[in-house]
Amino acid sequence: MQVFLFAAAVNGFIAVALGAFAAHGLSDLLDTYQLGIFKTGAEYQLTHALALILVALLCKSWPQNKYLKVSGWALIWGMFFFSFSLYALALTGIGILGAITPIGGLGFLVGWGALAFFAFSLNASPQD
Repeated sequence: MQVFLFAAAVNGFIAVALGAFAAHGLSDLLDTYQLGIFKTGAEYQLTHALALILVALLCKSWPQNKYLKVSGWALIWGMFFFSFSLYALALTGIGILGAITPIGGLGFLVGWGALAFFAFSLNASPQD
């Protein structure tokens, strides 16, 4: 699905921009712990943007596959809740924001799990 490639590109861009901002603009404003939280958000966002590119490319060959659709949407959901909750936590220090992060982690797990189900379903399907 084209939306997955677009979302991957936007999230990759945001992750690189915010990672650079953390390294150059926030190092004097945040303590080491807060900076680590912020950088973790950028790292996971970038990693899962790359995974989303894979899902988008696979959707070109299997456009109707339900597992790929679930994987793509779950990765997007995961990036939003995981990374942005960490960015907000690092910048504001509001601890309750950390309670949102596991929702994003669940999104990542669902995304990777659905991708695994897709891979398994290839073995179960007869080859042409």
